[in-house]
Amino acid sequence: MTMKNLLTIQEAAQLLGVSTKTIRRWEKAGKIEAMRTPGGHRRFEANGILPKPSVSSLTVAYARINQSQSPDDLKQQVHLLETYCKSHNYNYKIIQDIGSGVNYKNQGLMSLLELICTDKIERLVLTRKDRLLRLGADIILTLCEILGVEVIIINSPDVEKIVEEELTQDIEDIVTLFRNRLYGMRNATNVALLNELENLTERLHECSCAL
Repeated sequence: MTMKNLLTIQEAAQLLGVSTKTIRRWEKAGKIEAMRTPGGHRRFEANGILPKPSVSSLTVAYARINQSQSPDDLKQQVHLLETYCKSHNYNYKIIQDIGSGVNYKNQGLMSLLELICTDKIERLVLTRKDRLLRLGADIILTLCEILGVEVIIINSPDVEKIVEEELTQDIEDIVTLFRNRLYGMRNATNVALLNELENLTERLHECSCAL
């Protein structure tokens, strides 16, 4: 087979319905093979890059709300994710969480991480990056990049209206975390910090009520 009969990286990406960045990840992970032209450019054989049994074709869409949010907000997220996945003919499942954006042990998040780490999903779809975690989402996205999991972030404007109240809730969760840790180490300095945290929590509640 001559090089002219092979696919360029752009053609391979179009054939598989993914980005060229994902093609590079898959090649690096050994999921697909590429040949090189004398100039060092990638070329692919069509039969060699079509999905193999060892490569999962499952798409996971992840949705999360805080405990203080309405269940309707979660339903809206799920609807957006389902609409997107169906429009692209993905074989998908939805994972949902109701928990803080600073909680690394939300049940759904733990299930998602297990699927990523065991190479059982092809792509992850989110409405926003901070649906994963308010702090630390980049760590999960880096893990996806290393393991060849494509990440799609819809960034729908329909969900941006709840950002302020979510940030307030997440900050309150962080304050509570530090307050609980300081209770076990009571000294003059920590008592002063506890008082400041109490005042901060009260101000956050006032700001939240004013939204």
